[in-house]
Amino acid sequence: MHTTTNTARQIAAILLQAGAVQLRPDSPFTWSSGWKSPIYCDNRVTLSYPEARTFIKQSLVHLIQEVYPQAEAIAGVATAGIPQGALVADSLNLPFVYVRSKPKEHGMTNMIEGKVTVGQKVVIVEDLISTGGSSLKVAEALREAGFEVLGMVAIFTYGFDTAKHNFEAAHVKLSCLSNYSSLLDEAVNQGYITSADIASLEEWRKDPASWKK
Repeated sequence: MHTTTNTARQIAAILLQAGAVQLRPDSPFTWSSGWKSPIYCDNRVTLSYPEARTFIKQSLVHLIQEVYPQAEAIAGVATAGIPQGALVADSLNLPFVYVRSKPKEHGMTNMIEGKVTVGQKVVIVEDLISTGGSSLKVAEALREAGFEVLGMVAIFTYGFDTAKHNFEAAHVKLSCLSNYSSLLDEAVNQGYITSADIASLEEWRKDPASWKK
């Protein structure tokens, strides 16, 4: 997973300041999976802040130019990756498609919206990486349609071991702007949490399914 320490801390600061990330180690959130979590992340909030939106867009553009210079198209993951992907594709002057979580149930029953060009080298833009399951289904759909998937970029990753293993098994390269460790460092620095909270927060990342049970 590619990122730089400076960019990772800057993105973490943006997410915290915009309220895209909330940390509640003493009053955990409950995810749809049933996991208890000290963190809730909704990066779509940053779209409402032009400066934050622009910085994230430019950072994703630079990341793609550095890691995937041969990119010929951008694919957004529905739904949160669609606006980010469209912004990035526009900046790079590249074709854009987006991929649904499942085929549409009416009309053309498309799963991929936009022009499918067999053999086209595509980079997937994702909002957030947890286990990677839903994101990797997008990569599979694009490959089945005939695209050559170069890899995926994302704004933020929790850094779960299971995600690393899932991406490796699927042979999909993942490059992220920021990560959980950088977020915790910045959260302590800005006073969102105390250093005393770190141990519990780190334990969650190591074993989220069992945390607080």
